[in-house]
Amino acid sequence: MYSGIGDRSGRNHEGGHRDGTADDRPRDATTAFVDARALIGCRHRLHLNATHPEMLTGVTEDAGVRQRREAASAHRTQVREALIAADPDNWLVIDPTLRAGDRAAATLRACAAGTQNIWGGLLPQEADTGRRGGSEILLRDLDRGGYIPVIVVNHKVTDPRQPEPADFHPTTSDLYRWDPQPDPHRKLRQQPRDQQRLVHLYRMLQRHGLASPALVGGVIGYHFDRILVHDLGPLLADYDRRYADRIAVVRGELPTVPSKVPECRQCPWWTRGVTGEESTEGVSCEGWLIEHRDVSLVAPGSRADVLRGHGVETIDDLAGWVGEDPEDWQHGPFDEAVVTARAWLAGAPLVRRVDKVWVRRADVEVDVDLESYQEYGAYLWGTLLDGQYRPFATWDPLPTADEGRSFGEFWTWLMTVRAEAVAAGKTFAAYCYSRTAEDKWLYESARRFAGRPGVPTVDQVRSFVDGPQWVDMFQAVSDQFICPNGKGLKKIAPVAGFAWRDPEAGGEASMSWYRRAVGYEGEPDLGQRTRLLEYNEDDVRATMVLREWMHPREPGPHSADLEVPALADFGRRSIAS
Repeated sequence: MYSGIGDRSGRNHEGGHRDGTADDRPRDATTAFVDARALIGCRHRLHLNATHPEMLTGVTEDAGVRQRREAASAHRTQVREALIAADPDNWLVIDPTLRAGDRAAATLRACAAGTQNIWGGLLPQEADTGRRGGSEILLRDLDRGGYIPVIVVNHKVTDPRQPEPADFHPTTSDLYRWDPQPDPHRKLRQQPRDQQRLVHLYRMLQRHGLASPALVGGVIGYHFDRILVHDLGPLLADYDRRYADRIAVVRGELPTVPSKVPECRQCPWWTRGVTGEESTEGVSCEGWLIEHRDVSLVAPGSRADVLRGHGVETIDDLAGWVGEDPEDWQHGPFDEAVVTARAWLAGAPLVRRVDKVWVRRADVEVDVDLESYQEYGAYLWGTLLDGQYRPFATWDPLPTADEGRSFGEFWTWLMTVRAEAVAAGKTFAAYCYSRTAEDKWLYESARRFAGRPGVPTVDQVRSFVDGPQWVDMFQAVSDQFICPNGKGLKKIAPVAGFAWRDPEAGGEASMSWYRRAVGYEGEPDLGQRTRLLEYNEDDVRATMVLREWMHPREPGPHSADLEVPALADFGRRSIAS
């Protein structure tokens, strides 16, 4: 049964939530609703969104957020079409063009009729609890009755691994036949947001007597190869506490104040204040935190939560800490947190942990930086050798087989430079900044394009990245500096004297440049290709400048040893380097 053929896009014409719920924002306590998105993330942002939705009118959506949302929608469409094509007689699609109330009624009718597989189900909003939500898939539990929620996400939920004895194997099921089994071929990626959403949907199904007694939920991730099955029982108590807190925030029953978390980087409230309100809302979150010298500026996220539990509310409080370290501090040496606070107060962007800063140097040095687009692939490998920038790129829109060609050319060139150095009796090293992305796409590219000209085997990649010739400058910075303002290349390289040509340079901005460069929405924009190449070139040059500053070949007046204050300059007890 395939209904809703008039619009097979999977769009929600009542709004834009990922889980298919309507996009109405609460106006007062009696109409306050929240979906599972509110369960993870900033409580103060939730409060501001609920109480001042008019302030977000006209706010331009972050380009990276928009692109991830669009990619997620495309992924859900792909999954839906594949599942329904495999068994069209046992699927019912809730018409996405219906109003939210009509979609919820259609979902309940389908469940009452015992429909085997429902796509796009929306559950009725609960005026008393405030819950709202929907699931991409509702699977009929043929053994026990009721329905199992299965959500579709555009991120990885497992990683492949070789089978081995282990205390825990994640449970997965075949995509087309529900048959959960321990899976020794995969290791779990922790995704709390997915788990909270599944429990949220379970509670909503439970209200109508529609929840499967199995107390499980499923997630189809980016690779669309298996359904990851979560046991929801152990999660219920945490969900209930978390939900009670968040609905109270939305209803104005609990106060909130800003606190710096990773989410702040893309939040409109970081720089946008609410005028004519109390001091907590009269300035932007950034302004409020600076004005109050809030401890989260130097100890963001859960670090700040631990410190507040010990009465440390401000940077000054942390800088003046005396006595033993907190027993519940699990974020590295506590001395460093204190020094970070003192450095912030002194305006020092870096503090040396070591007497003499050191970076592995070589006779032949290559700087490497890649550019990727979401999970589709790596379209550009940029290199710098002897001051000459050399890019290896494909401008065919990802995903494309041409990516294998550019990657093979990059790897062949890099290995040739290395071999020539060794043949000449010279040492060799290649440098990147934060190797996580480079390592990921080296391995992924080797797997995806195995056998193509120039493409290495996985073992060849592993031999290189695990060896001493692959140097991560981010690790060198982390090991030798305390960084009160962050460790990103764009935070650290300016201290060494480097500046990017493009004032908008950044990973999120480059996603938008890339879409225009390859013509996702129209004709390719060659100017954006130039912009991407210059951005990538600046990144590898920044890595080179940082290395030279941290460990210059010849003594000079411009070096980290001379310009960066040491731990001893901040007066706390000695910290081991």
